[in-house]
Amino acid sequence: MRKVTAAAALSAALTASLAGCGGGSGTPDAGREARMGTPPASAPAASAPGAAASSPGGPAPGAPPAGAPGRAPTLAPGPNGLTPVFERAKQHTDKTVALTFDADMTSDQGPRAAGGERFDNPQLISTLRTLKVPSTIFMTGRWAEEYPDQARSIGTDPNFEIANHSYSHHAFTSPCYGLPALDGAAARADVDRAFAAFRQAGAVNTVPYFRFPGGCYDDPALRALSTARVTAVQWDVVSGDAFAKDPDAVAEQVLAGVKPGSVVVMHCTRSAAPVTEEAIRKIVPELRKRGYRFVKVSELIGT
Repeated sequence: MRKVTAAAALSAALTASLAGCGGGSGTPDAGREARMGTPPASAPAASAPGAAASSPGGPAPGAPPAGAPGRAPTLAPGPNGLTPVFERAKQHTDKTVALTFDADMTSDQGPRAAGGERFDNPQLISTLRTLKVPSTIFMTGRWAEEYPDQARSIGTDPNFEIANHSYSHHAFTSPCYGLPALDGAAARADVDRAFAAFRQAGAVNTVPYFRFPGGCYDDPALRALSTARVTAVQWDVVSGDAFAKDPDAVAEQVLAGVKPGSVVVMHCTRSAAPVTEEAIRKIVPELRKRGYRFVKVSELIGT
């Protein structure tokens, strides 16, 4: 069984500085999610772009129901029908970059939210709108249930697209940085439950993309999702924003890593990534000065 692991050059940095937002303990050292930059499972050709238009008023005629995977370009299945994996655009000459934000919340974090912990970041979304940065939000179903108004606002704004980050934010293979693991049937159901949560919230701009919690996957995980007809989306640039306290350091790490066609992983959770919004205000103008254009993941996959 092939297990996809972090590239050697990033491994130490990821385990030391980039933890995700799904830990159950509330501390950065126990139960937190670390990110892994991973190579694609295969290199299939992209299908022809066919993204459906959407508007704040609702789906375009003929569009799928709100909360269902939209008409966006996907990759062809990998070997033996495995779910395809996308990491960076094949076209490396066009200076485009996709900023992606994980809206993390585990299925058991309701009490922490009720106690005042904030897993959202409305100021970040506002800044992305102000700066006119098209973005892809990888949202958990539990996050959409906790913040339905925000999920609907993001999911009806053509500036954004919502992709699936699971419902529970549990691991799809084990070990995965202390996350509880789901078996194949439960993993497939977890993806469906997240899309149902988006639909319940009234999100329209959803796309058939999936990001594994923790970035952890193997062949059985790819096989479990094969009938979901999603493209798994990883990244090639780690922002280091999880639990970071210095926005300048986050900005510098992103600016040092971005290349044409890059996918950057960041977070949309105030409690676990408190300086992301400030870092974005440094990253966006600098990349534009360097000639980069911001796009959603769907545009990268469609090239």
